[in-house]
Amino acid sequence: MGQEVADAIMNSDASDEAKQEVTKVWKKICSAIVDHITANAEVPAGITVSTSGGGGSTTGKGKVT
Repeated sequence: MGQEVADAIMNSDASDEAKQEVTKVWKKICSAIVDHITANAEVPAGITVSTSGGGGSTTGKGKVT
């Protein structure tokens, strides 16, 4: 995700060094965002799911992985 964000904001006239620095910063920012979501987000019980063996709904809270 960091690379995609960096690519979206980079001007093609920017120096290679500037592009590398922006990419490093955005990779760190995006990694921190994903880490925060993974550590803190919870999926509530009762979500309808479909699987190859049938379907149903979740029976308890789950963590985002």
